[in-house]
Amino acid sequence: MASTDSTTVAKDGSDLAGLEAGLDALESRQSYRTPFRQTFVQKILPPVLAVALVLAVWQALVSFKVVDDPAKLPAPSAVWDVVQTAWLQGELLGYIWTSVSRGLLGFCFALLIGTPLGLIVARVKFIRAAIGPILSGLQSLPSVAWVPPAVIWLGLNNSMMYAVILLGAVPSIANGLVSGVDQVPPLFLRAGRTLGATGLKGTWHIVLPAALPGYVAGLKQGWAFSWRSLMAAEIIASFPDLGVGLGQLLENGRNASDMAMVFEAILLILIVGIAIDLLIFSPLERWVLRSRGLLVKN
Repeated sequence: MASTDSTTVAKDGSDLAGLEAGLDALESRQSYRTPFRQTFVQKILPPVLAVALVLAVWQALVSFKVVDDPAKLPAPSAVWDVVQTAWLQGELLGYIWTSVSRGLLGFCFALLIGTPLGLIVARVKFIRAAIGPILSGLQSLPSVAWVPPAVIWLGLNNSMMYAVILLGAVPSIANGLVSGVDQVPPLFLRAGRTLGATGLKGTWHIVLPAALPGYVAGLKQGWAFSWRSLMAAEIIASFPDLGVGLGQLLENGRNASDMAMVFEAILLILIVGIAIDLLIFSPLERWVLRSRGLLVKN
């Protein structure tokens, strides 16, 4: 009888061990290096084909004279010649750096203002009722609308540029954080209070980490608004002392009726926007999703 009981216990123990091993295998994430061919097919080839298709359609419109006026639609080679000339003259990087440095610095200022503002609006009911609708209204207001008053208030200088960026980006960052805080499960907050995480400690250790997906989405949208606000400011408020950024380059092409320069500026604005998203916000977004088990790391 004793041997039978010991056999049963041993069998139950082996079954439990097997069950635990199976659960561990299910919970563990496979870590292996993705083959380059798979990465190329899934991530590199699609955008390359999309760009090639756009260039082919563009060239076809010019070659078949669907738009027969080069002053309205220059050939891709003409735009490339303008870009190459700006590069050889050492001006291309200057255009890009002037705008990128302004945009990133303005976005950092917006981050310092929008984050505490979003937390206050999300956590204090009276302030939310007072300025929550105002933030939503400011977010829907076109950024270009702030350029004339900013010029009148601050003059034609970099402060005006940063003011326009702040007015465009702060509402998006604050609203993104408010949305993230609203989606924090109440159980998390109760558990934090039980463990003594109240006030600033609870905000730092409980609220912000739990609201991170909405906050990151707000940051991404805030950068988009920062970049668009800056371009509007550079196009409208042109002044020699401000230097030539991408928006000013676009306006110079319009004044000279040089469509090749206009397309050069448009392409550079688009490339910079995509590059910032791929280098900063996409990795940050993947990290947030992966940390919550929503994205398997290959």
